[in-house]
Amino acid sequence: MISKTNGNYLRISVPADFNFEECLIFLNRSLQENLHRIKNGRIRKLINHQEELVLFEITHSNRQLHLEFLNGVPSEEGQRAAADYVWEWFDLKKDLTPFYDMAAQDPILQPIVKEYWGLRILGMPDLFEALAWAIMGQQINLTFAYSLKKRLVENFGASLVHEEEVYWTFPSFEAIAALEMNDLTQLQFSGRKAEYLIGVAGEMAKGSLLKENFMNRRDTETIEKELVAFRGIGPWSANYVMMKCLAIPSAFPIADVGLHNALKKQLDLEKKPSIAEIEHHAENWKGWEAYATFYLWRSLL
Repeated sequence: MISKTNGNYLRISVPADFNFEECLIFLNRSLQENLHRIKNGRIRKLINHQEELVLFEITHSNRQLHLEFLNGVPSEEGQRAAADYVWEWFDLKKDLTPFYDMAAQDPILQPIVKEYWGLRILGMPDLFEALAWAIMGQQINLTFAYSLKKRLVENFGASLVHEEEVYWTFPSFEAIAALEMNDLTQLQFSGRKAEYLIGVAGEMAKGSLLKENFMNRRDTETIEKELVAFRGIGPWSANYVMMKCLAIPSAFPIADVGLHNALKKQLDLEKKPSIAEIEHHAENWKGWEAYATFYLWRSLL
């Protein structure tokens, strides 16, 4: 629930099973992150809503997130966009009771969920950002993926200076669709990733790949088929996008290296489990594979 207090502040009620500190730990996992800034338990975030740049700071107390706008009072639409962004970013509408009930009976998830209780999937409300991150992360380590994202953002994203610090937004699909391959390859993108990224941006610019086409749908098999029809999006990328952007709890990026490493660690295995072994372990997770994956990722930090 969102309530307005005055032009500079908004309050968003959060569920009882919400742990802001755990969310901060996950959001703070890379020193190269440049789309938000965390300091002293506060998050600063810049969004670009229809060319209106809105910078806000998020704090948490008394089962509420408090948003303070830092670069003047936004328009009513800008305020609503910021609140909606945070609502999606922290997956606040999801009732996690069934997940916690299931996890309490699962030998792999039970200790992890107990330790990180209140963590929610930190999403990417912008479909293009989720698709781009999935493309950038293919077949490279996380550190280099963050390096690519940082270069993309700081070359093509919008920015705002506040208190002598620069804040960035993720580039729009319109901006990336207008690029040439060389614009990305000179930033150390492979030719294929440059092609995929510009191609996906172009599909979004044409209107053939839109978030609203997938909202309020939960048939993961059909959505996966529709997504992988676009060049550069494979099954892992499709499930990552369903998990992080479309907030589908049954999305399952089963080929994810981080998932494999986490299971190897939790099960004290000598080598990573096979896909068949993961499918066996995940039989208990039906409907909540995305949250199981996210908590397993957290166990690696």
